[in-house]
Amino acid sequence: MADPKVSIQLIVYGGRPSEDLAGVLGEVAAIGYDAAEIGANFIDGDWAGVKQAFDTAGIVCSGVHSGFALVADPQWQDKAIDFLKALGAEYTICSGVADAEGIAAYEQAAEVFNQWGAKCRDNGLTFCYHNHGWEFEAFDGVKGIHRLWELTDPTAVKWNMDVYWVTVGGENPVELIDKHSDRVGYYHFKDGPYTPTGAVTPGPYEFMELGKGTVDLKGSLEAALKYDPAWITYEQDRSELEAQEAARISFEHLKSLGC
Repeated sequence: MADPKVSIQLIVYGGRPSEDLAGVLGEVAAIGYDAAEIGANFIDGDWAGVKQAFDTAGIVCSGVHSGFALVADPQWQDKAIDFLKALGAEYTICSGVADAEGIAAYEQAAEVFNQWGAKCRDNGLTFCYHNHGWEFEAFDGVKGIHRLWELTDPTAVKWNMDVYWVTVGGENPVELIDKHSDRVGYYHFKDGPYTPTGAVTPGPYEFMELGKGTVDLKGSLEAALKYDPAWITYEQDRSELEAQEAARISFEHLKSLGC
C-alpha cells in the first residue's frame, strides 16, 4: 500500500489566501498538511512571494487550479508553465469545458486538453481535469465525462477525481478509480450527504468536513491506494466552521482512514 501525501485546496479559506497566503499556509502546515493547492490567480501575482510563502511554511504546492478559458489561451499556457516550474509544482488542474451546447462542449474541450496536456507532459508537468457532478449528464445516452475520456489521450490528460462530485453524478468513485486507474492519481476528497443514485443528484449541494457526510471516502481511499496516488487533497467549498477548524477535522479524518 502507498503512503499518500495529503494536500488541501485552499477554497475553504474563501478570499483570505489572496490577501494572506503566508498566514494560511502556516496554519495548514501546523495542522500537518504536506501541501496546498492554489488558484490560477496567483500566476498574475508575485511569484517570488508565493514561493517564499510555501518555503517558509515548509510545505509544497501540490497543484494550480484554473478554468477552461485560461487553459485554452496559448499565451496563458506558456506563463502557467513558467509559474509551475518556478514554484516547483507538477500538477495543473482545470475545471470546466468549452462554451458550446450539449456533447459538443466536451468534444471541443477534448481538443484543447489534448494539446495542453501534451505541452505539460513535454515540460515535465501533469495536466488533470477536475470533475463536478454536471459532467455526468447524458446527451442522447452519452455522458459528457465519458465522452471526454473517450476523446482524450490518457498519457496527456489525467483525472483530478473529486469523489464527492462523482457521487453526486450518480456513479461510484471506487468503481471509476479501478476503471480509470491509468488516469487517476490526483484526488479531491470532499464530503456531503449524498450516495450514488444512478443519476445526477440536483442541488442545492451541502459541503461537510470529511467524515461528516455519506460519501464513501474509506472505499475511495482504499481503491486509490492500489495505484500509488500522488495526492489526496481535502476540498470543501465552504464551511460553517472557521476554515482552520474545518481543515483540522478533515485532516484528522483522512489520517484515521490511513493517509
